[in-house]
Amino acid sequence: MALKVQILILFLSTCFVLGHNGIERKTPAVDSNLYESVIDAEECRRQIRTIRRNSMLMLQFADAGIRTPRGVLTGNSVDMGNYHQCLGIDHQLEDMHIEGKYCSILVPVNQTLHLPRPRDTLNSQFDPYSLQVDNDTMRLMKQYYKTRSELQLLSGNFEEFEDDTRTTPPNPLIWMTFRLAVCIPKPCTTQQAISSLLFNVTAVGFHYTEHYCRISNDKPWSPADTAAVVIFSVIGFVTIISTSYDVCYRFILKRDVKQMSTLGRSFSFYTNGQRLTTFSSSGGNLQCIDGIRTLAMLWVIVGHTFSTETFIANPADSQSWMFSAEALWITAATMTVDTFFTVAGVLLVYTTAAKMNQMTFLKNLHWFYLGRYIRVTPLLAALVLVQASFLNRWYDGPHWNTVIAHTERCRNHWWSTLLHVQNFVHARNMCIAHSWYIAIDFQLYVVSPLVLIWVFSGKKLQAWVGLIGGLVAVLIGSTIYSFNLNLQAGNLVPSRFPEMMDYLAEYYFNTLARASPFFVGMVFGYVLHLYRKSRLQIPCFLALFFWACFAGILGGIFYFKYRIKQFEWDNQLVDNLMNSFMRPVYAVAICWLIIACVHGYSGPINWFLSLDEWRLPARLSYAMYLFHYPLMFTLNNTTVSPFYFSVGNFVFKFMSYMVLSAAISFFFILLIDSPITVIFKLLMDSVKKPPVKVKEDKAENVNIEKNGTSNTMNKTNEDLEKSGPEVITVEINGDSSTRIRKNVPTD
Repeated sequence: MALKVQILILFLSTCFVLGHNGIERKTPAVDSNLYESVIDAEECRRQIRTIRRNSMLMLQFADAGIRTPRGVLTGNSVDMGNYHQCLGIDHQLEDMHIEGKYCSILVPVNQTLHLPRPRDTLNSQFDPYSLQVDNDTMRLMKQYYKTRSELQLLSGNFEEFEDDTRTTPPNPLIWMTFRLAVCIPKPCTTQQAISSLLFNVTAVGFHYTEHYCRISNDKPWSPADTAAVVIFSVIGFVTIISTSYDVCYRFILKRDVKQMSTLGRSFSFYTNGQRLTTFSSSGGNLQCIDGIRTLAMLWVIVGHTFSTETFIANPADSQSWMFSAEALWITAATMTVDTFFTVAGVLLVYTTAAKMNQMTFLKNLHWFYLGRYIRVTPLLAALVLVQASFLNRWYDGPHWNTVIAHTERCRNHWWSTLLHVQNFVHARNMCIAHSWYIAIDFQLYVVSPLVLIWVFSGKKLQAWVGLIGGLVAVLIGSTIYSFNLNLQAGNLVPSRFPEMMDYLAEYYFNTLARASPFFVGMVFGYVLHLYRKSRLQIPCFLALFFWACFAGILGGIFYFKYRIKQFEWDNQLVDNLMNSFMRPVYAVAICWLIIACVHGYSGPINWFLSLDEWRLPARLSYAMYLFHYPLMFTLNNTTVSPFYFSVGNFVFKFMSYMVLSAAISFFFILLIDSPITVIFKLLMDSVKKPPVKVKEDKAENVNIEKNGTSNTMNKTNEDLEKSGPEVITVEINGDSSTRIRKNVPTD
């Protein structure tokens, strides 16, 4: 049966890839052909004549359209007009239907305009060089325009990344390009409309580039929309039926819950919500990890809150703050993902080392892989479907290009995301841009048996050889790789911003470069396993030394994170050393924090990290990681005006995103993750647990004893919550000589 399951998974994976190669490109997020098909020069002239005679209609188009950006001297070059007002223009006449079309145009400041002028004036050309700007403003604007493309990339705007290596001019206004909005009649081109309603573009010498145009109802229905509606409708219907069955069985019929069908209530919101919010008080748990996971997740969200804002009203101010020491708690947030890798390595060894040997592990290797795939994929698949359909269809805004790009990536590259190879296959065009972490995590689990097989030998020497050997191999490989690439050492390095995309694709998303924290975690997970039942004795002075090293590691990381974001930074050797060793050293610091908390060397830190209040958000952390980022760039691109930067404003946005992400994560865990987890465990039980055959004899008294405690054969959902090997003892007339051991590797 297990072989059949593997063959089925392999077959489906092959179908995904072949289907991608054999089927032509998917339906685009917006219909670009529709813009061309509505162009009609003659109809445009008729509508413009009508608009000129209707002062209120003329005012509607003018009010929703072009105006000068506010805050130019603080770096703002964007005015979005009034997007929804423009597309809301719908004027029906007897012989024509006047509708609004919203267009974004790029207007360079440095251009010669042939404007009519009074007799006494000498020149009508606008000369940016003649503007007198104070030195501080000039410095901020120079820095901003030097790094604006990199800031766009950090906000998820990969399509408009400019590889611009030009030197900054004496006056940065020379480079400034206004991004303006114009509201024009639907059948018109921007040139025809501007020339007819405002001024003659050709005669004046007005140069601009049409960026994009949007009209109402320009999002065609796609197969992704159909799939999303059908799949979520079916899941929703099953959830309603399952929840109704559960509630009716419990509260109306008032029957014994243990007699209820586990499969029948697997989709029940009541049972799944109860399980999600119920916590055991097992003393063997590494409860401090809940606090570490939650704080790491909050660090990710706050970092993305600051980096994903699309348009800022005072970008020079935000850029000045971002490159200052005050922003280190934001710019160093990229290290927090290594916390997840480290914790994953710790838990992998700690939760499995005492439960199986080499033979049982090899026999259950397919379940090890399948279990991890089922653990990380369902919520990711749901998000892919939401991104490919609902986020694009339910929301809209004046700068929708980023969401359009993410939507089309998921419609074209969904298969690589579900196979967890997107960081290699589509590193520069990933569906779900931040899913590279899930891909690397899954790939590390795939290779982890090469080390785990030594740990399961039961011999300390062999275990240490395997663990240290794996870590050293990864460190050597990543060091050679980093020194060969010679890339920058962080996401925000203004002196090397043209290399930003190369850094992300070749280092930041690369499995080898990011693997060392996982293997460091495995080493310390084995230390925790060895001292599972006893306290690790560390002299007081040595514990203080380790805490000093912990503080020194974090302080050193923050220091070099600050140094590399200075505009004059140029030290390739330090960059290579940071790329090679910064992450494993950080992982060592996190592992010391865990060991100190578990074995009583952290005082109030362990009390804080082990608070029960962290347990629910820790369970939500994976889903929050998935959903918060698409939520951010979707909502950011619905804004109709630039957002004013201040730390307080962004902290408020962070709190909003945190609460909204937690609520959405809670819902999707109950809807998708919990039911699939229960069904998968039922599948494992049906495949792996052979039926207990007992001769029918009235004189024989049969009891089932689990781990020494008598129980019935009925397996409830609470039993399914258990992980690891179970020892089932069949006792016949007091003879408990027969034992059946079931080993199931779990996360």
